[in-house]
Amino acid sequence: MFFNPLIVGFYGLRIVPDTSAIINGKITQMAEAGELKDAEIVIPVAVIDELQAQASKKREPGFIGLNELKKLREMAGPRGIVIRFAGERPSLEDIKLARSGRIDALIREVAKKENASLYTCDFVQALVAETEGISVRYFPPDELEREMSFEKYFTPDTLSLHLKEGAPIYAKRGSPGRFELVKISDEPLTAEDLNKVIREITEHARLSPEGVVEIMRSGAMVVQIGSFRIAVARPPFSDGLEVTVVRPIVRLRLEDYRLSRRLMERLANRAEGILIAGPPGSGKSTFAASLAEFYSRQGRVVKTLESPRDLQVGPEITQYGPLEGDFEKTAEILLLVRPDYTVFDEVRREKDFRIFADMRLAGVGMIGVVHASDAVGAIQRFIGRVELGMIPHIIDTVIFLKDGRIAKVYEISLVVRVPTGMVEQDLSRPLVEVRDFETGELEYEIYTYGEENVVIPVGKISAEAEKNRAKILESVRTAVHEYDPAAEVEMKGGGRVVVRVDKDVVPRLIGRHGENVARLEKELGVSLEVEPKIPTLGREIDFEITESGNTVNLVLKDDVARGRLNVYVDGQYLFSATVGKRGVIKVSKRSENGRAIINALYSGRRLRLVVTD
Repeated sequence: MFFNPLIVGFYGLRIVPDTSAIINGKITQMAEAGELKDAEIVIPVAVIDELQAQASKKREPGFIGLNELKKLREMAGPRGIVIRFAGERPSLEDIKLARSGRIDALIREVAKKENASLYTCDFVQALVAETEGISVRYFPPDELEREMSFEKYFTPDTLSLHLKEGAPIYAKRGSPGRFELVKISDEPLTAEDLNKVIREITEHARLSPEGVVEIMRSGAMVVQIGSFRIAVARPPFSDGLEVTVVRPIVRLRLEDYRLSRRLMERLANRAEGILIAGPPGSGKSTFAASLAEFYSRQGRVVKTLESPRDLQVGPEITQYGPLEGDFEKTAEILLLVRPDYTVFDEVRREKDFRIFADMRLAGVGMIGVVHASDAVGAIQRFIGRVELGMIPHIIDTVIFLKDGRIAKVYEISLVVRVPTGMVEQDLSRPLVEVRDFETGELEYEIYTYGEENVVIPVGKISAEAEKNRAKILESVRTAVHEYDPAAEVEMKGGGRVVVRVDKDVVPRLIGRHGENVARLEKELGVSLEVEPKIPTLGREIDFEITESGNTVNLVLKDDVARGRLNVYVDGQYLFSATVGKRGVIKVSKRSENGRAIINALYSGRRLRLVVTD
């Protein structure tokens, strides 16, 4: 680049550094080396404003640049360097057009007016300045150190490194599920120590072919450099300057997990909506990467959706980030690319679940990684975000990891039937079955109850629950022993207990107006239903059905006052009742028997009354 060493002022060499030369530390390095002795450094006001704007947004380049200027001013006096400011302050329009080069133009204008040499690390800026006839000195990128300073703390079993202002350095070491936080230095870190590390990270992110800035927010920055994922936090976002470096410690093939033959066959041939769930540090991303490479080896086209892009996969798998900060735009591109499988690492936000569902319903095989404390919790995170009936079409396999191992695998399907614990056929509804993949045992049912979506566990009864259940049945059996020593008792859903006794015993057990049953229910704390052991149809009688307020009335035509009747629906015993003087049996519409009678009438089922006495 063109550089005129004869451009001097009263003090000697006069230079105008741009933003890149200051942020990269070139000016302070030259000052420390004595190359700028008796020089006059003219700093454009536009440079100060740009650095201040970035620092106000808590962006690292702004802090680094301002710290460099502060350092330069401290060393200027002893080295005979004069620093002054010149140029116009950028207007609002200039700031809006900064990305188009407007700020750079203001800096070049200062170099022209001051008859100074422009110092820059920006190749485009240097090229334009040379075109305009401005004396310019271009500093190409320095050759980066092969290792960053923090890498010396990483051992083969180190997962993450934690550096914070005012605290010693800590590292998390061990293996998945057995990590331990270890202090690896005694001296607390200073802000200056951390700023050096951050500057090093920023340089590698900018210049290294493996470096990329994934997230830049006010007070936070996330950088991916090779296998290192680095998160930087500044106040006020955090209570102190902090740098966290995370690195995967293992890279496994799917075969290393020793999956069952049945699960391997499902993953290879049938699974297309896969959720990988687990708590933080359980090995979800490692398993997702191994699954992605498994499909790639099978000749499938595999892509990933990540932010940051830290899955350890081969070069044949393209890793996508959020396009213009939006995964929805990335999904639009992916739908055109039509991959066989897409790994969506860290499905977190509301929009992420919708994108996952849309891509799966569009025919793309999806592998989602979600945080969850248990396997069914991963499914619950979709409830309310997508229609309940659509969940089995979006997710068919849930793999839950704990301590780096597969702890549970669920398969999901949609059926229409009566939920477990309910008996009336008219209560049939669509429900989602969650079954243990290896045993086929039903463990959960998900369905709509009223206006709410409910997740009901229906798996094996625990030993303690079985013990309590036996205790309840024994208490009921003892209580009804005086009525029928051979009574049969059975536990039903919802805490109901069915008591079957001889038909002659039914009236005595129920008591007048049900007072005996009511007393037993209060004493035992359960709901009792009394049935004859062997229903005898006996003599069927005619009746009419009327309504009055909240009751359904069975009005008898035959003279069976004070007689005992059994009520059947299509031959199935419903309940027994004693007829009053007026020959009317009143049943509350809100009771279970009342609802059963109304449902039978609406569904066209036959209702019969049979005399048992």
